[in-house]
Amino acid sequence: MWNKTEKRRGPAASDSLLGAGQTLEGKMLCETNLRIDGEFTGEICSGGTVTIGEKGKVHADITAEEIIIAGHVFGDIRAKRRLILTSTGYLNGTATANRLSIMEGGVLSGLVDMEQPPAPAGTGGAWELRETESDDDGSLERSKAAI
Repeated sequence: MWNKTEKRRGPAASDSLLGAGQTLEGKMLCETNLRIDGEFTGEICSGGTVTIGEKGKVHADITAEEIIIAGHVFGDIRAKRRLILTSTGYLNGTATANRLSIMEGGVLSGLVDMEQPPAPAGTGGAWELRETESDDDGSLERSKAAI
């Protein structure tokens, strides 16, 4: 309370919400997080996390950094980082993600495409076995080398 400096921040970007009982159709583009507890039909593209609540019902293709499904989704989705299907979640469509978590009870009906993030610089992306001759006794030695 005393001698505390309070940092003032600019206005925070607010998350978007489609509440229970609400219905929306169209194309939704947002840079913030989005939560859907109502019904949505169309296309969603978000720079944040898209959460489909337990009562949410979505008929759409979804692209976002992270997608959390606790309700019902019908469509193709692409999570750039991670897709989480909770115990009440249902997905019917193609899921593309770097990481995928399906909790017990979650249902995924469709195809899964796991994208691999690029390998960090200097680590090489693959390994190659090379045979080299040993100077000591003439036997062959195998070694791993990054390519």
